[in-house]
Amino acid sequence: MTGYSPERKEAVLSKVLPPQSRSVVEVANEEGIHCSTLYAWLKVAQNNGVTMSNSTSLTAEKKLAIIIETSPLTESELAKYCRENGFYPEQIKVWKSEFVQGMQIKKVSKKASIKEAQADKAEIKKLKKELRRKEKALAETAAILVLRKKLNAFYGQEDEES
Repeated sequence: MTGYSPERKEAVLSKVLPPQSRSVVEVANEEGIHCSTLYAWLKVAQNNGVTMSNSTSLTAEKKLAIIIETSPLTESELAKYCRENGFYPEQIKVWKSEFVQGMQIKKVSKKASIKEAQADKAEIKKLKKELRRKEKALAETAAILVLRKKLNAFYGQEDEES
């Protein structure tokens, strides 16, 4: 069993990872390394947080454009497209599912905001009704006080300070 230095592994993996994005079989044949060894290195690198594609710099709009562009492709055409552009087919499937989930969440949140708006309208209507009732009561109380004052003035009585 041959031991490979970390520098050698890194150099070989750099050929497989973006921006070069060469196929594993091609690099393995060129370097004289078995494909399964190279796949194992890729798996370890991925588990250690190495970005396996250039997808981290993509905006949501670009991801959506890629989803639309690849949707009519067959599996083999999709694999070829991914190799050429430095993606994995699984990434595109994940983006598609994230987009669908986002649309579903948006739909649910829209329904929730509609219900919240309806509840707010009902509360506003209730509060306006209560405000009108209190304004009428205040106006009635003010009118009674004014009339009492006029009546007391008519009979010449002093206002009672309580």
